[in-house]
Amino acid sequence: MSTIIYGIITSVILALYAVGFSLTYGISGLANFAHGALYILAGYISWNLMNYLGLPFLASAPLAVVACALVGFIIYWGLLLRVRGIPLSELVVTFAAGVAILELLTWRGFYGISYSLPVFVEGGVEIWGVAVDAQRLLVIAVGVALVVLLYLFVHYTKIGLAFRGMAQNERTALSVGIESDWIGALSLALGSALAGLAAVVVLPLGMMESSVGYEVLIYALAVAIVGGLESTPGMVVASFVIGFGQRITASYIGPKWMIIVPLAAIVLVLAVRPSGLFGKFKELEERV
Repeated sequence: MSTIIYGIITSVILALYAVGFSLTYGISGLANFAHGALYILAGYISWNLMNYLGLPFLASAPLAVVACALVGFIIYWGLLLRVRGIPLSELVVTFAAGVAILELLTWRGFYGISYSLPVFVEGGVEIWGVAVDAQRLLVIAVGVALVVLLYLFVHYTKIGLAFRGMAQNERTALSVGIESDWIGALSLALGSALAGLAAVVVLPLGMMESSVGYEVLIYALAVAIVGGLESTPGMVVASFVIGFGQRITASYIGPKWMIIVPLAAIVLVLAVRPSGLFGKFKELEERV
């Protein structure tokens, strides 16, 4: 029962890691390799607002999410605009931006036990004999609410419909007046905001230092690749596959082997189904 309950929690955390990365790629085809850096940047901003300006966590957390959205917006217009449409250059630029952010945080001394975020909800409950703290239940609630709100956003708002139009057929979207660069910038800003949201919800559960940004990027990539880079349902399924795989590995082999699970999942899926479980790209035998 413990494996089941904490497997669900781990899976939802992985989905929160990946949802911003997957959304940005699904809309604009942009693989944002600065995603992990933006995640940890949100924690750093929130911590500074609390400790230097005296803001409560309930105020600093949303401000950190907005700040991450602005950073994503600036990355697009300041760095990506010149190389837009060249996938390798986009990857290099976003990865370089992410490394620059993480190294800057390291240079500023952002590591050690002195950096931590408080939980939103104190206490805990017992579910079928398994103790679960309230913050982890909040993580599940946020994950479910986020999926529902994103569905409503992309189906019932003008910007959301523009996102869907750009994702389905860029040329047709351009022909009806949807500006691709603004959609790309907004998608990167939204993906960055979702990375910040994941940070302020998940970081109170554990360690907060710049190296965590690389781990989050690995997890986001694993979930997106296994599920299918352009598929939100695939991302959800992949997060549960990898999440339960990690919990089973931790229970029966050892916690230190958990990081192997997402890497093994990437290798296996790329070997068997390169487009991912729910991907729409043609498989090798269809392309030949």
